[in-house]
Amino acid sequence: MKRYISELIGTMVLVLFGCGSAAIAGSQLGTLGIALAFGLSIVAMAYVIGDISGCHINPAVSIGMWIDGRLDERDLAMYIAFQCIGAIIGIALLVTIINSAPNLGVYAATGLGQNGFGSASSVGLNVTGAIIVEIILTFVFVFTVLGVTKKVENGAVAGIVIGLTLAFVHIMGIPLTGTSVNPARSLAPALFLGGQALEQVWVFILAPIVGAIIAGAVYKELTSEDD
Repeated sequence: MKRYISELIGTMVLVLFGCGSAAIAGSQLGTLGIALAFGLSIVAMAYVIGDISGCHINPAVSIGMWIDGRLDERDLAMYIAFQCIGAIIGIALLVTIINSAPNLGVYAATGLGQNGFGSASSVGLNVTGAIIVEIILTFVFVFTVLGVTKKVENGAVAGIVIGLTLAFVHIMGIPLTGTSVNPARSLAPALFLGGQALEQVWVFILAPIVGAIIAGAVYKELTSEDD
């Protein structure tokens, strides 16, 4: 149970500070600032809960770990469930904070760091483009996580590498889709906002899962003993 609670807390922190930075200070921070908020959240949590749960805090990462044989089916289901709960708690806290600050307006106006395509994309990326982008970004992120966590001796730097990787995929992805690469991170704000965000969230659940499956399968093949 400690592992599951750790995943809940870690995902809550990631979503609260990542999506919170986009919603509250996005215009001041810009793409780089928001990307760093997500990346630094991962760095912080990796060094706190990494030894407890592995600090997946992302269903896509857990799926990649499962494919590589580092997580069984029961843990996979429980990790994903607690990650989603943590994300929802994170967004609930963000909503409370925004609604407590009259100068920010209501959360429907500020947004909650939700993902989107078409009119919800700052560059008008269509649904096909959004699916392709999210598959690629998730593949890169999960592939990196699988590689850097494979060897115990990488433990000292793994959190930094993973955090920086999450930041750099956000730098490219934020103008396109807002960057998901994490179904739990996308589902939570969509549930609170409804409307277009909820109608489009299927892309940001499906595409990261596909990207994670590809990353897991490719990494497992590349590291197999067969030539």
